[in-house]
Amino acid sequence: MSEPTVDLVADLLAYIDRSPTPYHAVAESVRRLEAGGFRSLSEKELWHFEPGARRYVVRGDGSLAAFQIGSGPPAEGGYRVIGAHTDSPNLRVKPVADVAAHGYQQLAVEPYGGVLLHTWLDRDLSLAGRVRFESGGALRSALVDFGRPLLRVPNLAIHLDRSVKEGLKLNAQQHLAPLLGLAEGPALAELLATELHAAGIAGVEPGDLRAFDLMAYDVQPSCVSGARGEFVHAPRLDNLASCHAAVTALLAAAEVEPGPATRMIVLYDHEEVGSRSAQGAGGTLLRDVLARSVTAVKEPTPQALERAVARSMLVSADMAHAVHPNYADRHEPGHRPVIGGGPVIKVNANQAYASDAETAGAFAALCRERDAACQHFVTRSDLACGSTIGPISAARVGVPTVDVGNPMLSMHSCREMAGSADVAPMIDVLGAFLAARA
Repeated sequence: MSEPTVDLVADLLAYIDRSPTPYHAVAESVRRLEAGGFRSLSEKELWHFEPGARRYVVRGDGSLAAFQIGSGPPAEGGYRVIGAHTDSPNLRVKPVADVAAHGYQQLAVEPYGGVLLHTWLDRDLSLAGRVRFESGGALRSALVDFGRPLLRVPNLAIHLDRSVKEGLKLNAQQHLAPLLGLAEGPALAELLATELHAAGIAGVEPGDLRAFDLMAYDVQPSCVSGARGEFVHAPRLDNLASCHAAVTALLAAAEVEPGPATRMIVLYDHEEVGSRSAQGAGGTLLRDVLARSVTAVKEPTPQALERAVARSMLVSADMAHAVHPNYADRHEPGHRPVIGGGPVIKVNANQAYASDAETAGAFAALCRERDAACQHFVTRSDLACGSTIGPISAARVGVPTVDVGNPMLSMHSCREMAGSADVAPMIDVLGAFLAARA
């Protein structure tokens, strides 16, 4: 097992804290990629590349694909792709947001994805996302992040509900509206306009706002814990930890002389709600980037995309379930990953994960080559299995795929838990996957 790498762990925590929403995660990834020499592409423009070119494209503000062209045409070298997702379960603000009730000002919210609702109670919450507004007769967009405690969903005192000792039951419509203030406080539109002014976007009035995508998040900073610093506690580890690993691995691989394969990462929004969107894994982003990049090199050859895909492999990186010491019976006895035990290969016979002997074997061999311990996860046969972007991307594009992830606890909680010692090995293995020359 690799020893914890303090710098990479601290960098992961910084990445997460700068990424309260998928839009901010993409913005932070872009900042890092640009510092590493990657340059922006527009889907509206004609693409043309030379070998070694470093480029990225953003779709819908919450999804990103970045790549470094190989030393030869993709039709001859194929692609090595890492996929992950930028979104996490949370509470999202409804379009008509302001609610007044019994002397309080609240916000109307709805759960996004498979939220562990009770974990959002009694947390210091803020708001972040993107805002669409009118300025000078044109529509503009901006990211916003209040960055301070603004909201709270308070628990009900036990004196008013003794039955809570038998189990807390929350109704998503009735019990989750967070408190924003006392009655007759500023409306959300006024708060957003003030926040835009503070961010340097002057002249926006509440009446100029046209739409928003806003979500609540816990403002408590990410941290390391445990008797020996073994654990990472942070929101959105599922799946920003994999996004961080993908970006870091691509930047490291880009410093190695390009081999025949084109190196690529794709970070999708909307995985937690099924990936059915223009920028989700069920959309066309990956296939579009592959199709365009394969013809953007000199003298593309016939059937270039199909030949490139046949020479390619996708690593779908999404966090994995570590065995829970208090609920070990909920795990398949022979497949109980432990925090600190290294990368996990995820397998499901019914294709909830895309791994098979070919792709899992290739990843296991790479772990062995990099001296990284390798674990396996299979869901109990009598439990439903979660899924990832892996099967969706594999079916959409036709590329051989393996599903992997680092082990974690508290998945889909407002605040999750993973292992410090697992950060560096996953980045190292993913970097080696991208940098491989054969």
